[in-house]
Amino acid sequence: MSGIKRFSGSEEIFDYYMSFVNVEKGDHTEFKLDRMRELCAALGHPENAEPSVHVAGSKGKGSVSTMTARILEAAGHRVGLYTSPHLLRWKERMSLAGDEMPEKFIIEGAEKILPLVEGKEDADFAGGQKPTYFELTTLNAFLAFRYAGCDRMVAEVGMGGRLDSTNVISPMASIITPIELEHTEWLGDTIAKIAGEKAGIIKPGVPVFISRQKAEAHEVFVRTAAERGSQLFDAAKLVEIRDLEVDRKGTSAVLRFAPEAGLPWSEDESFRVPLVGEVQAENMALALLAAAHVEPGLTPETARRGLAKASLPARFQILNLEPPVVLDGAHTPLSTQLCLDSFNRIFGDSPAVLLFACAHDKKHAEMASILKSRFNHIIVTKPGSFKKSDPELVAASFGLKEGGCKLIEDTRTAVSAARDLAEKLGEPLLIAGSFYLCSEAAQMLEPPQKVDKY
Repeated sequence: MSGIKRFSGSEEIFDYYMSFVNVEKGDHTEFKLDRMRELCAALGHPENAEPSVHVAGSKGKGSVSTMTARILEAAGHRVGLYTSPHLLRWKERMSLAGDEMPEKFIIEGAEKILPLVEGKEDADFAGGQKPTYFELTTLNAFLAFRYAGCDRMVAEVGMGGRLDSTNVISPMASIITPIELEHTEWLGDTIAKIAGEKAGIIKPGVPVFISRQKAEAHEVFVRTAAERGSQLFDAAKLVEIRDLEVDRKGTSAVLRFAPEAGLPWSEDESFRVPLVGEVQAENMALALLAAAHVEPGLTPETARRGLAKASLPARFQILNLEPPVVLDGAHTPLSTQLCLDSFNRIFGDSPAVLLFACAHDKKHAEMASILKSRFNHIIVTKPGSFKKSDPELVAASFGLKEGGCKLIEDTRTAVSAARDLAEKLGEPLLIAGSFYLCSEAAQMLEPPQKVDKY
């Protein structure tokens, strides 16, 4: 490593990786797996250092990944959890089932990667392109898990599935959460096309677990699983959800697994997760179904211990403030509707304030139609400076000209204004539309001990 600089911490590594092409910022690249495969081979195949579970989908994959990781952890494993995006710090993406990864393992991974990319040109890599920010982050996570001594990994897909950087792993199970129209410029303009990309994580002979799907997506998954000889488990048909309860501290439900699910649990079992929303009951069912298959002998008691530790920032996260502030990174029509359903369940029809922003490629008009009639005060802003956005166009969808909202383009100013207004009126505040907006808000509003956790 002569002449190669050494990193002092994860934020320095993040800054370095950010100098590469970053699709999350709107950069363009040709998605391929040849770069990842080449680099993985050079690093001793860290992607297969431990048995893994692979999770794709449009909505809920972060929650399902976290629940699955926590259940496996409760069963006695050291679990590497790879998720995206991060909220406060880049290292959140690579954790120990949700707990902070020690810096030394992240640095050790980066120092193995650095000689392979530092000073190299496009022509030095397979496909004639340098690796991307997300590819390098994914590689760093694989290596950190190996150095941390993990014996299980749960990897959440970044975008799509077939050509996603994570799709170099050889999982023992694949999980697919609900599909909706998203990233259409990359994944296709129909549910069936997007489902085809997500189905790319289904491996020959490896069981696949799916949640409730639209008919077009369901058909794709059933056909792909049959073609690849993969047993398909449909949680919507195999798990009955009853006695659903949602409160400010989480979601509870009684689950009954059909005999066809293949679980040894013969009676109704109660479960609770500290994630808020009706959809979290479905996410619990999916995670439990998959975890029980990959972890023989898993008991309901062990699963309950794991679920009790499953938390994820900006997924209907209620900050410990008064009046309450809710952070939800919902940025699609379906996730926005689910967010609103949870908000109404918790706060009823009482007056409330909304702070909203979204990236330029999101369906802002549809999300505005879902939200605007519910809130008596609405502020529209930019989702920080990381993602491209058109706040004036978004504000128009919320009725800016008719006085339906107020536009404050500077994100931090908008967060302060929304919080001040909520405090003045004594009304709850929902901050939604973008994880990047939630990140800015969390840095400003969360109590210090919460921020330090990540």
